[in-house]
Amino acid sequence: MDSLDDIIAVLESPETTKRTSLKKQKRKWREIEAYKEKQRLRKELQELDYFADNLDLEELDLI
Repeated sequence: MDSLDDIIAVLESPETTKRTSLKKQKRKWREIEAYKEKQRLRKELQELDYFADNLDLEELDLI
């Protein structure tokens, strides 16, 4: 059985640190992408709302 110091040394090894750092970078990138997508969708909805406000309902034969 490994001693507690050996287990801590393995957990704090550069490989683990690199993996953790890489996971943090990927998570941050996913957050950025999600934010960009949310902004894009918000802009698209605003454009659609503007377009719908400017339509004449008679032109669409809805009335």
